[in-house]
Amino acid sequence: MQPSNRRNPVLLSLALLLLAGLWLGDLASLAANRIVPGQGHGLSDALGLPWALSLSAALLALAALAWRAEPHHLRLAQGLLALLLAQLPLALAWFAARHLDPALPQARIAPGFGVWSQLFVYGLMLIELRQRLGGRLWLIGPLLLLLLSAALIASGAWDSLALMREYAGRSRQFWQALGGHLALVGGTLALSLGLGFALALTIGRWPRTQAALYGLLNLLQTIPSLALFGLLIPVLSYLATQSAALQALGVRGIGWAPALLALVAYSLLPVVRNTQVALQQVDAAVLEAARGMGMSRYQLFTRVRLPLALPVILEGVRITSIQAIGLAAVAALVGAQGFGTFIFQGLGQGAMDLVLLGALPTIALALLADALFGALAHVLTRRRQA
Repeated sequence: MQPSNRRNPVLLSLALLLLAGLWLGDLASLAANRIVPGQGHGLSDALGLPWALSLSAALLALAALAWRAEPHHLRLAQGLLALLLAQLPLALAWFAARHLDPALPQARIAPGFGVWSQLFVYGLMLIELRQRLGGRLWLIGPLLLLLLSAALIASGAWDSLALMREYAGRSRQFWQALGGHLALVGGTLALSLGLGFALALTIGRWPRTQAALYGLLNLLQTIPSLALFGLLIPVLSYLATQSAALQALGVRGIGWAPALLALVAYSLLPVVRNTQVALQQVDAAVLEAARGMGMSRYQLFTRVRLPLALPVILEGVRITSIQAIGLAAVAALVGAQGFGTFIFQGLGQGAMDLVLLGALPTIALALLADALFGALAHVLTRRRQA
């Protein structure tokens, strides 16, 4: 916790900018069907004047709390921010209830600048308050947002959202894409961890190999992903035509094979670097004490060096997983299954709702991987320090 008698310019400016943006831009739009462009609705028109004034008052109160950022003011701001996050899914449902015409069953609602800017700014505010206050109370707002969104989806109140209509028409493809995306990322993590661990041990055993190996891994990182996919396509096509075994495995110039190879190539550097650094940073006194207890070389590695290095190794896995989740979407260009299929289909058709159907789950997977591996590394670090 960092007590401060000064203003918090981050919260203050974010609250005022968001307030101005909400009144100047459209909150959401309504279209009669998927083809015609939607008609935008401003804040007061979309939600009604009472809701618009209440939301504005809450943002002004947030700015006032940030004006004199005492710790108890920041805690109040944290509670107010949780309420602002909770009202967001309810606002979309209320907009649908106010504006949907029952005579237009294909009508759809698309979140506009006002909704997306609220999500973005509230996220920045959460990060700021988490850094100032610490603790876990900042999680209340995101949890309320998720729980209310899930409840509204289950109740059917969000069925008219354009994103939900896209999902309803492609639910089977959506789950197939999720499976393909997870399989590609999982395969990438498994291969990069195994290979990266072996390379880190090689560098530790023969330090002279470090320059050559890191030079190669750095070179792979500099190649743009699309260029690497393009390089792999003719190579794999030729190998597949020469080998019946590769054909039986489904290896072709396009598909999962070039995507997997490219993702593994990009994932190796963070895995190797973090693993090597983690193993080297184990306290020499601890290793000497373990040798003094009569541990063998194998026992020293598996019972002392590896457990102590695990939190730093997990940090590399966290970076690798986030990177792989993002690149797996791009791999749809070479025929790999995943959420990138929706993104590129949507771009080709000019359908931004279809783009979001692929982009939002990709972001959610990256955030989930970040939280999962970050929490695991934190727990292991605390156990090591205990």
